[in-house]
Amino acid sequence: MGRKFKDEIESIDEAKELFYGLAEERKQEKREKREAEKEAKRLAKEEAKEEARRLKEEAKNGKSSDTEDSDKISSDDKSLKSDDTAEVKSSGDNSEAKDADVTEAEAEGSEDEKGKSKRRYRGRKKKKEKVNIVKELYYLAIYIGAVIIVCFLIITFIGERTTVKGDSMLPTLENGDNLWIDKISYRFTDPKRFDIIIFPPRNNSEKIYIKRIIGLPGETVQIDEQGNILIDGKVLVEDYGLEPIDPDKRGIAASPITLGKSEYFVLGDNRNNSEDSRRSIVGNVRKSEIIGKAVFRLSPLSKFGKIK
Repeated sequence: MGRKFKDEIESIDEAKELFYGLAEERKQEKREKREAEKEAKRLAKEEAKEEARRLKEEAKNGKSSDTEDSDKISSDDKSLKSDDTAEVKSSGDNSEAKDADVTEAEAEGSEDEKGKSKRRYRGRKKKKEKVNIVKELYYLAIYIGAVIIVCFLIITFIGERTTVKGDSMLPTLENGDNLWIDKISYRFTDPKRFDIIIFPPRNNSEKIYIKRIIGLPGETVQIDEQGNILIDGKVLVEDYGLEPIDPDKRGIAASPITLGKSEYFVLGDNRNNSEDSRRSIVGNVRKSEIIGKAVFRLSPLSKFGKIK
């Protein structure tokens, strides 16, 4: 808006400068005309005076002594003076009338120029407004496009929001919790034990699971009859489980499972009510299948904050 207002001020200043220039030229022309007319009047008067002096000289130096002729000459002289005076006066009146006409015409011309200048300014202003609207629409389109691209890049490579459905992660996560998923960290580092991850099961790519990592690549995982989780034969010390694993919920982990390269063994925190790596339809999760890590709870607000 500041730049637009500045452009309009510059346009007004240009219009004023043009108008004042035209007015000054008109004034100069009027002055030159008045000077020329004054000079013409002065020359006419001098010629009349010169003619009158010449006639007087001829009358004085004349050889005729006739009084009537002398009176006639004197009378003619006075008549001539009167005629000259009348002619000069008439010329002056005509000149004044002409000055008045010229002044009126110049005033009309000045008004015409002023009107033209205003029309030019209005036309220029409308044109600028039209150009400004086009520019604003252009920049708006660029802005919207940039926002769309940024959102796409964020959702694809940086992170996204997801909602928990089900109770398999109780007591850590509850049904309806809104989470922020970090999708960029695992591009530079490997997943760690106890990270909460999301991934699609192999038998249904449209479905997304959220589970906790228990076993890492190269380790051997087993669940004994007491519900203990063994990593390479040693009991894993952790307190994320809602309750001990029932013997009949051990699944394929009742026997030792050795994880391959880039494979992870995952469990839900609600150990007796979770579909996870203990079932063959889920199995071990490859790193390439992991979408991201759940790092932040957005809602409910009472539990807002980092996920442990």
